[in-house]
Amino acid sequence: MSSVTSRHSDRRISPVFLGIVAVTAVSGWAVWTDFATDLRVGVFLFVTGAWITSLCLHEYAHARTALHSGDISIGAKGYLTLNPLKYTHALLSIVLPVIFVIMGGIGLPGGAVFIERGRIQGRWKHSLISAAGPLTNVLFAIVCTAPFWLDALSGVPLGFRYALGFLALLQVTAALLNFLPVPGLDGYGIIEPWLSHKVRRQVEPFAPFGLLAVFVILFIPEVNVAFFNGIDALLRTLGVSELETYCGRNLYSFWTSRQEFVCGTAG
Repeated sequence: MSSVTSRHSDRRISPVFLGIVAVTAVSGWAVWTDFATDLRVGVFLFVTGAWITSLCLHEYAHARTALHSGDISIGAKGYLTLNPLKYTHALLSIVLPVIFVIMGGIGLPGGAVFIERGRIQGRWKHSLISAAGPLTNVLFAIVCTAPFWLDALSGVPLGFRYALGFLALLQVTAALLNFLPVPGLDGYGIIEPWLSHKVRRQVEPFAPFGLLAVFVILFIPEVNVAFFNGIDALLRTLGVSELETYCGRNLYSFWTSRQEFVCGTAG
């Protein structure tokens, strides 16, 4: 009986996560109804809350897939509660991705939960565990862009529309960056089980620096322009214009100068 109770507590949704979702919902409602005293602060809280929610679900997808693949230690670590404070690297998983968004509007992926790979048998299972996280971002991107490509934006307030466009940008960049076959990122985790033992040993020392390398490379002007041109092209195919993502980014950065005339909003 005690083990059953323990298992349920290991999987009970954390009040911390519920609080994040509540902030996201309330701020989203405030943006939608124009209830927020300052629209830009409302957009900031809504997008940041939704972004952190997606990060929690990203890590949860890794953990849940690992649990069903054989790592029964996942529950005891608290990963199934969706509590971001339970992650092995909360700084990498939550804090840094939020800072990257604030600094440059980039949905840079965070660190992963600790999985005991020795408990898992089969290369496909290892690959699926790594793929589960970025696939969550893909799902979020589909949800965020659905109103655009379904042409269902009639009656949607501009502020909320722009916030949704910017959030879609973050999810698309997070998914694409996470799928890069760079050591330390999920893309490499997908292909790693299929590499020879020799290659894996040679690459292993570089894994802690993979995320940093991606961040540095994205600051190269030519790479940055080419990357975001590709992102904008992809978003256009999903019905999200550059103006919408630009205005969403502008509204999100409430600490910068206003450009309401361009974006056609007030507040």
